[in-house]
Amino acid sequence: QVQLVESGGGLVQPGGSLRLSCAGSGSISSIYVMGWYRQAPGKQRELVAIVAGSGTTNYADSVKGRFAISRDNAKNTVYLQMNNLKPEDTAVYSCNAHHPFRTRDDYWGQGTQVTVSS
Repeated sequence: QVQLVESGGGLVQPGGSLRLSCAGSGSISSIYVMGWYRQAPGKQRELVAIVAGSGTTNYADSVKGRFAISRDNAKNTVYLQMNNLKPEDTAVYSCNAHHPFRTRDDYWGQGTQVTVSS
């Protein structure tokens, strides 16, 4: 079984920074695509950033230049560095691990709250 646990969320002022971590139990192959998603109240979940095993990354337009995703496969951990945070970044951030071909191999963390407010 694979479990993902997020940490690092909290309250931060606009312009501040946070670093989220997602630690996975069990073995997660480097072929898995790791991603961060977020969901604000009353809104649908949206993709924030993804990183493939090759290191290739993609970001939502709203976070490009401010957020950076990275992974450490040896530690089964993925990170999201968030800089220049804005109030509209407020949401529950969830970690995801997805096999690119075996769609049944799809895992989610419980989420961590990020609140950007003065």
